[in-house]
Amino acid sequence: MILELDSLRKATASLDEIMARIHDRKLMESFDAVVRNGLKAGAIQNFEFTYELCWKFMKRWLEHNIGPTYVDGITRQELFRYAAENKLIADVQKWMDYHRARNMTSHTYNAETADEVFNAASEFVADAEALLQQLEAHND
Repeated sequence: MILELDSLRKATASLDEIMARIHDRKLMESFDAVVRNGLKAGAIQNFEFTYELCWKFMKRWLEHNIGPTYVDGITRQELFRYAAENKLIADVQKWMDYHRARNMTSHTYNAETADEVFNAASEFVADAEALLQQLEAHND
């Protein structure tokens, strides 16, 4: 079964675009603090749904390629381990860190937490794109 990856393509592209703009120091300096904080909040929300799509596509790919009995009811760490064993991701620990950051998104009213999640989201972009490339390469 071929996975329809359009939603993941759009999500990773959107996250990449917002992160590129936020990391453009000159552009960000042209905004006041309210706009800068709003952009960061939007990036965090974008990270949240992109992360959700990533692990769900990992799970679907694994179900179709190694079998649903291996994937049903497993922990997120086991899912990431299977994904690494099947060359979908490179680093299980980094994905566990993204999972923890995702779980913190409901607490981003705290500035320190928001910064921590934002930093994870900044790093996540490249890994989400790498996952997408692997899914595209092995989508048959």
